[in-house]
Amino acid sequence: MTEPAYDACIRCGLCLPSCPTYLETLTETSGPRGRISLMKAVAESRLDPLSPGFVQQMSECLDCRACEAACPSGVAYGRLIETARARIRQAQAPEQSAPARTALFRALVARPALMRAAARVLRFAQRTRLVSLAGVFGLAREAKLAPEIRGAFFLANDRRFEAAHQLGVALLHVGCIMSVAFGDVHRATVRMLQRAGLSVTVPSAQGCCGALSLHAGDTEFARTLAKRNIVAFERSGADVYVVNAAGCGSCLKEYARLFEDDAAWAERAKRFSSRVRDVTEVLDATALPAPSRRVEAVATYQEPCHLVHAQHVARAPRRLLASIPGLRLVEMEESALCCGSAGTYNLTQPDMAARLQARKVAAIARTGASIVVTANPGCAAQVAAGLREERYTASVRHIVELLDEAHGGAATVPS
Repeated sequence: MTEPAYDACIRCGLCLPSCPTYLETLTETSGPRGRISLMKAVAESRLDPLSPGFVQQMSECLDCRACEAACPSGVAYGRLIETARARIRQAQAPEQSAPARTALFRALVARPALMRAAARVLRFAQRTRLVSLAGVFGLAREAKLAPEIRGAFFLANDRRFEAAHQLGVALLHVGCIMSVAFGDVHRATVRMLQRAGLSVTVPSAQGCCGALSLHAGDTEFARTLAKRNIVAFERSGADVYVVNAAGCGSCLKEYARLFEDDAAWAERAKRFSSRVRDVTEVLDATALPAPSRRVEAVATYQEPCHLVHAQHVARAPRRLLASIPGLRLVEMEESALCCGSAGTYNLTQPDMAARLQARKVAAIARTGASIVVTANPGCAAQVAAGLREERYTASVRHIVELLDEAHGGAATVPS
């Protein structure tokens, strides 16, 4: 990363009101411009990348990209924070980088069968209430934050779902966590895409998007995962690569940047990223039939950071929600402020994550909503856990689940 990239920040401070950690601490180094100053000092060898203050601030950042949306100078903060984390990772001695944990994580996201095995164990623990013993092993918070594993897994198994009147073919990104914890969201997504005139294919050659690895500074492994998805899409013959997890979509759309210095993959990555779309973008751009059912409820929309800030998708979800008869949408305060999930952030930075979770739940409670709508699995799990903690009885739904319900559910679309 060259010096001009850091100097693009003019220190105007317009990013500060949008930065979740700054709003919680009101500390300069906990805001984007303070962190950029630290990054520049490391890049210029004036600060050790393993200095405790630098490591802490790079870890405390949510990488929510809200500062990018507010920045008048167009600072690519997401790229800066990923570079900073990669510097830390490179500077660490093997014993500091937790190689066993890294190896386990890599295995889980790279091998769907292993992810499914882990999910089965968690589901058994949840159903038998063995999960209540998690505190004995120091895992009480992790158990509270884990999504409920219910319903059948959704496998990337080369199946094709045909639309009655096909206008095109969509490849559905199945992902890693989504496939085991949010299979119903995938099934609802398939049905909504079919209603939009898109046949859906789910190639088994696809896999994890690489976002969690990239955000942790494990860039090379992220590239390995990315190549798999690029090849799968190229071979699929699909017209569009559809994603229903905002964090995954943001990463997939940025493969072109990930491979910009790789002559063999740069053009392929660029073509791939140009075809990636969030499911709300796709559905909003098509002529969906009118919903057949009313959903009588008050809902509020929790905007996923990587949908609104990184992908700049804000209006499409609201237009889709407005199309549902009976649903009244009440905007919450700070709807685009991070809920504290941020991939694995709620596990690695539990104190700040808990503060942001409580802030989000309080904002939801002020709306009086009985449904919290979101478009990202991390947000759904984090918000649901916060609502349970505060005994607030609103349900958390992915937007495609709500749309599918309004359009008649599974009974109206052949599998």
